[in-house]
Formats: sequence, structure tokens, C-alpha cells
Amino acid sequence: MFVTGALDGRVALVTGGGTNLGRAAAAELARCGAKVLIAGRRADVLEQAAAEIGARCSWVTGDIRVRADADAIVAAALDRHGRLDFLLNNAGGQYLVPAEGIAPKGWRAVHRLNVDGTLAMCWAAYERAMRPAGSGTIVNVTVSPHHGMPAMAHTGAARAAVEALTRELAEQWAASGISVAAVALGRFATESLRKYPADLWRVAAATVPLQRLGEVEEYGWLVALLASPLGRAFSGSVLTLDGALDNWFGRWPPEGLVADGEVPTEERRSPV
Repeated sequence: MFVTGALDGRVALVTGGGTNLGRAAAAELARCGAKVLIAGRRADVLEQAAAEIGARCSWVTGDIRVRADADAIVAAALDRHGRLDFLLNNAGGQYLVPAEGIAPKGWRAVHRLNVDGTLAMCWAAYERAMRPAGSGTIVNVTVSPHHGMPAMAHTGAARAAVEALTRELAEQWAASGISVAAVALGRFATESLRKYPADLWRVAAATVPLQRLGEVEEYGWLVALLASPLGRAFSGSVLTLDGALDNWFGRWPPEGLVADGEVPTEERRSPV
């Protein structure tokens, strides 16, 4: 999508960069010329991902839910590369459960990872790297649809909190030269999607008006765009990458509206 070298001289940090969407984003950032540090909790996964991405990519272990670890992750980027231009808060997680079945422990676990972990990384990048440098871009990852996620109420609430934080931090940190945006992701063809019941992921594409799952490379392209100088213009925004899923929830076309395999279309009346 982008010319080779588009991100030459830039340093990027990707949390959750060892698998799935995080790995795809890290690979695209490196392909565009950035030096990339991927972070996560599993050394073996990170080591393998970094080897596959190539010489521009290195890795560091840490738990973003622990502020000291968040600080250490950012410190690793500074120690290795002397700067940090771009942070992608890609790490997150949830589990499938009806709202009435969410236990307090599970609720807290989802919020600790998605909200507390994201905020810890934002503060670590801001205080240790970006504010001293007077520039930087932070991108937080949330989810679509925004108008309700059956069996995912805990993550819907957590990601809504992240979007609110994104807007607030974008306003607060603008004077320091730092931009903060968010990407709301729809249904993507990841390995993780297939950890859920087969009935869920097999029909996932049918809920997307575009009639397909997103490709992980498309996520990487958007991340690379946000890591470029243009990305600063999106500060305070939530960019939704979901094939129009936010506009509709259910099968498409809607059941009951199809006749002979087509959605009926009224002929336009001629003007009087």
C-alpha cells in the first residue's frame, strides 16, 4: 500500500505484537522502514514473530497491566533506538459470555487489561518519551460495533472507556505536540477468531454489510498511515475499520426483506 521507506527514521512500539493483528501491524510498519519493538508476555511468541518480521523488529516482554512493566517497555524502546515516535496500544482481550453471566472477577480482568493497561502505556510513552521530545503519536485499539455486542458487554464497556480516554488525552496532550487517536475494529480473519465457537466465526462475515471479514493486512495499512505524518491530523478521532458493521447488526440482507434472493427496490416516482 505504501512506498518502501515511507517510515524511515521512525521508531514504533506495538503491544500485543506477537500474534494476529498486532503482528500484521508490526510487519507493515517495519516494511515501511520503521524500527519496531513488539511487546507482550510470552517470550517464545515474540521471538518467533520478530524473526519472521525481520531485522527492523525486536522484542521485549512485559505486562502492560503493571505500570512498572509499561515503563520498562517504553524504556527498552529508548535504550535501543533513542526515541519513540509511535505507540500502538494493540494488546487487549475478552471472552464470550452473556451479560448476566459476567462474574465480577471477569469484569475486572477485562477492564484491567483493556482500560488500565492501555492507560498505563499511554502515560509511560507520554512521560518518558514523547513529552520530552515534544512529539509523538499514540493509537489505541477499540472495537466495533459501538451500539451493542451480544455476549461481549464487558469488552464493549471497556473499549468505550478507551475511546473516551483517547478523546480526553488528545485534548490534554496536544500542547505537548502529541496526537492520540483510536481504531475501532470489526470482524477480522485472525487466528484468534477461531478460538470462539465455530458457529460464531463461520457466520461472522454474514453480519458485515461488505460481506467479508477484514484482512489483517488492511489493519496494518491503516496503522502505517496513522504512523505517518498524516496520522497527527486524526488526533481525537475514532477511525472505524469494519466494512460498515457499525451501520448494521444482524444478517445482511435482513431476513424477511429478501424476495427471490433480492432486496425489493421501489421504483422512483416521476416528479410532478
